[in-house]
Amino acid sequence: MRRDRQTFARLLGIAAPLRWQMALSVLLGVATVGSSIGLMGTSAFIIASAALQPPLADLQVAIVGVRFFGIARGVFRYLERLVSHGVTFRLLAELRVWFYERIEPLAPARLQTRHSGDLLARIVGDIETLEDFYVRVIAPPLVALLVALGTALFVARFDVRLALILLGALAFTGIGVTVLIRALSREPGRRTIEARAELSAQTVAGVQGLPDLLAFGQAEMQGARIDALSEKLHRAQVALARVEGLHTALGSLLTWLTVLAVLLVGIPLVRVGQINGVQLTVLLLVTMASFEAVLPLPLAAQQLESSLQAGRRLFELADAEPAVREPAAPVPLPARYDLSVRDVSFRYEPGAELALRGVSFDLPEGRRVAVVGPSGAGKSTLANLLLRFWEPDAGRISLGGVDVRDLAPDDARRAFGMIQQDTHLFNATLRDNLLMARPDATEAEMIDAARRAQIHDFIQSLPDGYETWAGEMGVRLSGGERQRLAIARALLRGAPILLLDEPTANLDALAERAVLETIFAAAGGQSVLLITHRLVGLEAVDEIIVMDRGEIVERGQHADLIARPGGLYRRLWELQNEVLQTGAG
Repeated sequence: MRRDRQTFARLLGIAAPLRWQMALSVLLGVATVGSSIGLMGTSAFIIASAALQPPLADLQVAIVGVRFFGIARGVFRYLERLVSHGVTFRLLAELRVWFYERIEPLAPARLQTRHSGDLLARIVGDIETLEDFYVRVIAPPLVALLVALGTALFVARFDVRLALILLGALAFTGIGVTVLIRALSREPGRRTIEARAELSAQTVAGVQGLPDLLAFGQAEMQGARIDALSEKLHRAQVALARVEGLHTALGSLLTWLTVLAVLLVGIPLVRVGQINGVQLTVLLLVTMASFEAVLPLPLAAQQLESSLQAGRRLFELADAEPAVREPAAPVPLPARYDLSVRDVSFRYEPGAELALRGVSFDLPEGRRVAVVGPSGAGKSTLANLLLRFWEPDAGRISLGGVDVRDLAPDDARRAFGMIQQDTHLFNATLRDNLLMARPDATEAEMIDAARRAQIHDFIQSLPDGYETWAGEMGVRLSGGERQRLAIARALLRGAPILLLDEPTANLDALAERAVLETIFAAAGGQSVLLITHRLVGLEAVDEIIVMDRGEIVERGQHADLIARPGGLYRRLWELQNEVLQTGAG
């Protein structure tokens, strides 16, 4: 319960900047329901009075009232929807931006264990669920309270007992039924949100892995899993629909029971002359119309549970502590970009085995260093620390003598142009994918980067040139073309250090050497840190650092390391050559 109150308070806090627009929405809602009550009351007055055949002049005010309330009801309803939905859509837009800004510092360290489908469900499905929170949860109780008080004051003019009956019935419907409906919808609401998130995660995973599922004959199994989750979601939604049906039935029952109670108390009042028959008719229809204000409350309670569940899921992720902290007073980037790594140790989880142990090396400005070793040696971990995706547990990483922990994470990353093993290309044009590195780059700068990466001629040979769509994950390009595009993107960024993390892992030997030669030729005066387990083209680097199980075990130039009998680098070199010769044979 306390957790629910905290979530509710935080959701209200997000809406606080638009409180005056929300207040206007509530007032328009009161005016809408009030117009409905006025329409029913004046209509009842005209119909009941007409049976007595009074002069037409006696009905003129009521006739004008019917016209006024009929038109006003439509106008106020339109304005209320316009304002409330405008507020809601603005809040949802701000909420999406807020949520993205909160999870962006968590990437990739705190998001590695999250399914992409689960993240999609949170940023789309859960936030859309909150649309009901602002439209159907916050406003209806305030509208109901104001309408109930206003209607009770009107009825009290005729008899206080009638007002008490009406207030009691409205309170029971608005509070008692609401509490019941919320209790019944709590579990189905939770199951609905969870099932929808699971279904989204499995659907995204199935679509992304469809080629592998088809290749291994597991498409039907994945389809069955999605069917099971769909059925789970369907059962939860059916349970919610049954609760909603119960709410509708109880609302109608209580409405007519209240009308009956007013009739039973009102008839004696007519007999004694305290009110007349026309007034009793008006009171009956006003009573019935006033329930329009409280009947949405049980549904609001039902929506509240789903909204709180969605809010908890959002806050659970948004409140996670980032792996990298922003310094209180970031220092500017230094004038030079000499990279220094000193006694760096790191483990991914407390108590886990160290992924890096006392790693130290230097990359002077303009030099080229390669970090090699077998899988699991800690090479990619080192790249993640350099990009400040994680913080080292011990040791120091510095740029130009400045500890990277004193730099803003974005500033520290600005020093690196990254080329990864799996280049991510967005489903956009080749131009858009290149300009992601530097959106303000000119056409000439973009083409120059593409020329240096030796991809410009290929792009020009395409029918649409730079406007060619890359496809999802760059599916319309070959592995070598994707890597060359990644090289062009890194060059366009203009960062002083090129960080290459297994840039040729998916290429054949000929393409691999060609890509590396392209990188080294295009780098010019940039520093290059090559992280790889493929010992190709390393004759061109100034120093090779050999890692194994998180430690540096050897270092030197290619010729020196090859000459060391029994060394790890020589064993890896011999094994690689043996594999290449076997494949060639």
